[in-house]
Amino acid sequence: MPRSNLNNKKVLIISIVLLLAATSGLILYYNNKINEQSMNFNVKLTELNKQISADLSQLSGDISSLKNNLTGKIDILDANLKNFKSKNEQEISTLTALIDEIEEQSEIQLTELKDELKSIRVKSKDFTAIIEDVLQSVVSIGTDKGLGSGAVIDDRGFIVTNYHVVNGANIIRIFTYGNEVYDAALVGYDDVVDVAVLKVDVSLEKLRFGDSDSVELGERVIALGSPAGLSFTVTEGIISAVHRKGPNDLEIYLQTDVPINPGNSGGPLVNANSRIVGINNFKIGGYEGLGFAIESNVVKQIADDIIEQYLQQTAE
Repeated sequence: MPRSNLNNKKVLIISIVLLLAATSGLILYYNNKINEQSMNFNVKLTELNKQISADLSQLSGDISSLKNNLTGKIDILDANLKNFKSKNEQEISTLTALIDEIEEQSEIQLTELKDELKSIRVKSKDFTAIIEDVLQSVVSIGTDKGLGSGAVIDDRGFIVTNYHVVNGANIIRIFTYGNEVYDAALVGYDDVVDVAVLKVDVSLEKLRFGDSDSVELGERVIALGSPAGLSFTVTEGIISAVHRKGPNDLEIYLQTDVPINPGNSGGPLVNANSRIVGINNFKIGGYEGLGFAIESNVVKQIADDIIEQYLQQTAE
């Protein structure tokens, strides 16, 4: 082989070796650079993650604090609204009750004024001024056993009468002053005092009770009822005595000179103020002007108890 060719090959080999060495150096250098930059990037990435985590933690804390703050303010606002609503409802309720009381008092005073005016007319003349109104609350009672009378004492259809008027009756009907007829039911009674309460399923105008303890001797009264089947008869008289003893040995009777005849029993004894002061009950046979009525305070107590018990039973 010629020498020149050999030299050329050596030069080529050396060149290749140098080129490989240079290439390896460059690769090593750039690898180092890449590793260094990668480490820097990881460090920065770690720091960034830490910062983000810290920021998120701070943000979460701020949000939680803001939420708690808002919740507290909302609770305060809600409590204030509830307090305002409660006070407002109390004020409205108080105002409504006051208005109702004023209306009730006004109605009572107006009714009392009307009654007083009627009473003045009665005292100056006769009972004509009140008879028409009173009769609206008086009923005739017919049964398969006999006849009697009664007084409406509650606008829900409760009527008071004597127990002996309806005792043993299978059919009870009431007849009003307006010529209306209704079937009635016996809801309760006191057989000792001889008081019974009936009920009809219709609203009727009522008579109010007076205070029988305030009744005076010589006071003028009227008895209303249906003596001998003569419907809605009115008889005037006076109070002859109070707290008389009756056949039951109870001192609960008003004595009057108003004639009490069959059919009058259970009807009201009314004073000049259109108040029931007694329920006509019996007379002494063979004598005129010896009628007896159960005092209104006794009748009212018995009737109220019967009605209350009846309403409780029907509500169950």
